[in-house]
Amino acid sequence: MTEFERKRLAERSKDGLAIYTAVKRAMDVAGSLCGIALLSPVLASVALLIKLDDPKAPILFGQTRIGKNGVPFRMYKFRSMIPDAEKKLGDLLAKNEIQGAMFKMKDDPRITRIGKVLRKSSLDELPQLFNVLRGEMSLVGPRPPLPREVEQYTEYDKLRLTVASGCTGLWQVNGRNELSFEQMVELDLQYIRQRSIRGDLKIIFRTFKLLLGAKNAY
Repeated sequence: MTEFERKRLAERSKDGLAIYTAVKRAMDVAGSLCGIALLSPVLASVALLIKLDDPKAPILFGQTRIGKNGVPFRMYKFRSMIPDAEKKLGDLLAKNEIQGAMFKMKDDPRITRIGKVLRKSSLDELPQLFNVLRGEMSLVGPRPPLPREVEQYTEYDKLRLTVASGCTGLWQVNGRNELSFEQMVELDLQYIRQRSIRGDLKIIFRTFKLLLGAKNAY
């Protein structure tokens, strides 16, 4: 057992963690169902705009991500890039603006016109509510990494994979793309050590506030 796990278990009893896990899952199901129902007009409108922008390209973008305990799953987003974006990634890796096992580029040439708006407002993330409903993700937790990113992880970095991935988390509400990979990992591990229903609700509330004036999403 790592020092990290010893500290986590010392701070939270097994019974307390089990109760938290059960309540968190109930909150995920209720939250994702309500979100899908209330945002259905937005989902339909975004889908229509993407289709009008490029009638021959798909509306959704599915990508393999790594979830809890290293289990891969298919994560869905509204397509914000050109259809062959994955094939062109290799040509852009040298322009990565974040150090570590993660790729971010502010002026990524693969992003479409409508995609820039979707990313700025984080509307491209809405289909992940279905991932939450299916139990592959949670509303709150570390962002799910790509397989190629996990290949570069140290054993310490892999500790962020000990809980379910989330749609939002401490990284998103504390700087997002302005932070380094190492800072993201530390925030994720802080969340895992201190996670609680109250903490999850605070992160969700802060996420809504940021979405009203997001400046760090790209």
